[in-house]
Amino acid sequence: MGGRMRFPIYIEMEEKKVLVFGGGTIAARRIHTLLPFGCRITVIAPRISDELMNEAAAGRLIWQERRYREGDLKGADMVLAATDIRQVNHAIYIEAKDLQIPVNVCDCKEECDFYFPGIVRESGLVIGVTANGADHRLAREATERIRNLFEKQAAVDGKNGVADET
Repeated sequence: MGGRMRFPIYIEMEEKKVLVFGGGTIAARRIHTLLPFGCRITVIAPRISDELMNEAAAGRLIWQERRYREGDLKGADMVLAATDIRQVNHAIYIEAKDLQIPVNVCDCKEECDFYFPGIVRESGLVIGVTANGADHRLAREATERIRNLFEKQAAVDGKNGVADET
């Protein structure tokens, strides 16, 4: 296993200001991972997917319809660079590093301070699975296996009359 190992850390995200640059598939996937944790998400992008448009209309995120500008990161707690332009993602990375803000850059794992794990939320547990940015397929499969274990256990518990009745 090459590269640096990442330390798994669980942080309070409630009310944290998260800036997301880009409004496509990757941005949407990461936003949907973050939304259940109560952070305040602002998307800065000239266009966003219909899915993100619906989230904005429902008040779950704020959309600023424009491109990244230097100075945008001031006051952010976390930044996601998910545009389809390498130079823009790199500029966001540079500004985040200068301001000591944790950043995830969708197209360059070497510029990421953190990765998005596969997440399983079940029975009060939050389980994160990552392959350290090296093998997304392996991490996805491991996440599914864990999710399936919970589903199988829930089925067994239900058959034994132990199912939650709330």
